[in-house]
Amino acid sequence: MNILVCDDDKEILDAIKIYLENEGYKVFKAVNGIEALEITEENEIHLIIMDIMMPKMDGIRATMKIRKEKNIPVIMLSAKSEDTDKIIGLNVGADDYITKPFNPLELIARVKSQLRRYTVLGSLEMKKNVHKTGGLVIDDESKNVTVDGEEIHLTPVQYKILKLLTENAGKVFSIDEIYEKVWNETAINAENTVAVHIRKIREKIEINPKEPKYLKVVWGIGYKVEKL
Repeated sequence: MNILVCDDDKEILDAIKIYLENEGYKVFKAVNGIEALEITEENEIHLIIMDIMMPKMDGIRATMKIRKEKNIPVIMLSAKSEDTDKIIGLNVGADDYITKPFNPLELIARVKSQLRRYTVLGSLEMKKNVHKTGGLVIDDESKNVTVDGEEIHLTPVQYKILKLLTENAGKVFSIDEIYEKVWNETAINAENTVAVHIRKIREKIEINPKEPKYLKVVWGIGYKVEKL
């Protein structure tokens, strides 16, 4: 796998290169957004680690230009004082971010997660009946569910609920709607039944079920899977 690291701080650039090469990755280096664009045009790059603040062309503008042509995963590097820029970076197409100073093990873990996701989604792009949002992928042909490339084992009812919400990502379903579509019968006192299944699904697909990324409650209305 080829990884491009773009940062105008030579010490950070060299350190990241060492961490990644120790994991077996081939590393390309750039010190500004213009160099990063040139490297992505001339080489097959599988992931980019992009600093936000750089001379000539910053990471946000470079990411915007890359996103027009390619779907390469981008991890933003940001200082704690750059929270606004970090949010802008995610909005223009970055897949993840890490704050400086960072733990090398955390950086490697995020790189591996994004590469797994990129590989899985790339292999599924041409496949029909695949529903995906962020790193959550449901293949309805094989009934296979993965999160960031990791297989998730659901019961048939859990699968039906998650599929319903994921194929309609962003849409809120009431508890009664979920019950009637999944169980194919009129909903009577369905709240506890649905809530238990929702909790079990969250425990399986969320890193932190108490602060879910995907399966969210809309208070007073129902549930939805976030469109990412």
